[in-house]
Amino acid sequence: MRETEYGLQGRLAPPLANGELVFEAPWQGRVFGMARSLCESGLYSWDEFRQRLIKSIALWELANPDAQDSYEYYDLFLTAFENLLADKDLLGGAVLSGLIAELTTRPHGHDHEHEH
Repeated sequence: MRETEYGLQGRLAPPLANGELVFEAPWQGRVFGMARSLCESGLYSWDEFRQRLIKSIALWELANPDAQDSYEYYDLFLTAFENLLADKDLLGGAVLSGLIAELTTRPHGHDHEHEH
């Protein structure tokens, strides 16, 4: 059973390669970093987040019992993170929805200056 330094193991463990986290898109690393940073700031415990991730995965599995492919890990990680922020009244509802909409419409590389 694979386990990470974040106490996430088995189906809860993030995608790894040679023991290192693997992110397929920049947003995945950013969400993971935000979740860890807010935890380390004392806004919640990692176990509180982990419980929401367990629930997020379980709900996906219930809704998709015949799925041939497994879930997209960071999609469920983001759902768990959003739920935790809302549950703790850190960020939720319309504010969270507005930020998500704004960030998802940004083009790739929007936050990097490029010389052409």
